[in-house]
Amino acid sequence: MALHGRKSLRQFQCNDALWVTFRRMAEDQEKEVDEVIGDALEAFAQLSGYQTGINASNESQVTPPPAARPRAPAPPPPPPPPPAAPTRSRFTRPVPEPTGGFGSMFHSGASTPPPHPHGGSSGGSPYGSSVGPSLGSSLGSSDGTPAAQTLPLYLVFDNQKYRIDKDQFIIGRGTKSSDLPIKDGNISRKHAAVIRRNGTYFIKDLGSTNGIDFKGMRIDNKRIDEGDLFHLCDYELRFTYKR
Repeated sequence: MALHGRKSLRQFQCNDALWVTFRRMAEDQEKEVDEVIGDALEAFAQLSGYQTGINASNESQVTPPPAARPRAPAPPPPPPPPPAAPTRSRFTRPVPEPTGGFGSMFHSGASTPPPHPHGGSSGGSPYGSSVGPSLGSSLGSSDGTPAAQTLPLYLVFDNQKYRIDKDQFIIGRGTKSSDLPIKDGNISRKHAAVIRRNGTYFIKDLGSTNGIDFKGMRIDNKRIDEGDLFHLCDYELRFTYKR
């Protein structure tokens, strides 16, 4: 697509690496370097919208690029959707959130008597709905109703029996922070807690790395029934209400 017409000697500065490229192109196309440069200039002019047809009668005449067509105005954006009507709650009053210590992980519900000392709870499965992330209806009410009388709970660990007589009994690796310290790197510093609430005992994972295992499943919390056996890594924790 080389231009035909009168040629004149021109002088211009060119990057050395670009000049090497032009020379390689000329060798591959069996042309002179000035022909390759002319082809490049012609292609650039056409891409920029200029006509490069030059003849002997109008060598110096350069046709200006075509005028750009005006663009049609963009359509106006659609109006924003109307705000959604606020959803009405089916409750007439907000439910207050529980506050304070370990109590914040429990929710008030129907009162539940303490576990039967010979295993299970009366009238149903000994485990029932007590296994799971929420203790739900396993708790007594927080409206000031007197709690049922608490039976003493005993923890059997490493052939020793420990009486749990406090609201929060901590099990973990930390010697100073645990009521039952277990010196093992797989046990977290505060691994689990036995919590007494409204006359009922629960075991709760305190965000440990290896968790609490009950009957082959990892649990977050569970009500403690007679004879329950839990595993913390390789260690067995058995609970009983019998002396």
